[in-house]
Amino acid sequence: MQPIHSLHDFFARSGAEVHLYHLGRRVEPCPLATLAGFEAGELPWPAPWRGEARLGLVFRLGDVRDPLIWFLALPLDEQGQLVPAPRDAFVQRLLETLGRSVSAAGREDGAATDNLMKDNPLAFTPSLPFQAMLHARASLDLGLPASQHLEPVEAYLSGQQPVDWQALGLQGLADFAVRMDDEAGRALASRLPELPDEVLTSLCYCLEHVAIGDDLARALCQRGEAAAAAGDIEGFCACVRAMGGASTEIAGRWFDTLLDDPGACGPDLLAAIAARGWTHLEHGERLRRFLTRLAEQPGVEFTALVRDLALVPRLRVPVLMTLREAGSDSAIGRRVAGLSR
Repeated sequence: MQPIHSLHDFFARSGAEVHLYHLGRRVEPCPLATLAGFEAGELPWPAPWRGEARLGLVFRLGDVRDPLIWFLALPLDEQGQLVPAPRDAFVQRLLETLGRSVSAAGREDGAATDNLMKDNPLAFTPSLPFQAMLHARASLDLGLPASQHLEPVEAYLSGQQPVDWQALGLQGLADFAVRMDDEAGRALASRLPELPDEVLTSLCYCLEHVAIGDDLARALCQRGEAAAAAGDIEGFCACVRAMGGASTEIAGRWFDTLLDDPGACGPDLLAAIAARGWTHLEHGERLRRFLTRLAEQPGVEFTALVRDLALVPRLRVPVLMTLREAGSDSAIGRRVAGLSR
């Protein structure tokens, strides 16, 4: 048998049933082929977050019936490629742990594999919305039923029966978002204007991870504008984040309107667009306008945010070109000049 040098090697040769998910910018499925190419140094990580490739691995190994879950954050270099040494150390520890457990028990021990996350420098704990969304996606992908919290959420969001919104669980909202079809999306769009602020915000933290239809996207724009007018910055930015999965036509038009208004472009809005709406920045003029507004904010860590965007493979060249072509007297140019001093 060939030696195991990577995470992909381990899962490919162990016979594990594995589902891989991005846990950086959004919770979404990731093909195992992407992990293979990334670990082989053939491609940069497609969805980096703060200099890391954040993974959720849901798998069954050996005779373990309940899936195991690993949260791993693999460090990236300046090109978005894997820094191999920490991964190598983890794989070596994994093989040694499995070797000891098999020798002792005569079979693969899932508990021993799970315990690898303890004192593991690559392990991290996702935020609660990310955990809820991963559980919702994995349950759907594994053919398992949704959580018990879905039914009251469906009843409440459809308006079919009165439910105390304060009793709604985040897991139920995540299950709803993952399993939402076109009909449910249209029903939610009509219900959106009357949702309490607290429900809207938690719901948006789930919707930001899924594709949404045009009716719901328009409703989110309207609710976001209302939140901004009322001074509810959290609700406004939550709606902006949820638009990351909307069509470029609708989301891009709204982002253009927001970026055209210097008064609306505070740090929270710009961070929301960069974190969840980055796909809508694949537009030369919109990207330039976004980076200009970013440069105009004195309290924003311009370098850190630009570096994080430039690690996204599809944005790397456009971001670098925009920085290079900025006039010396422009907001971007002055920021770039300040970096070289």
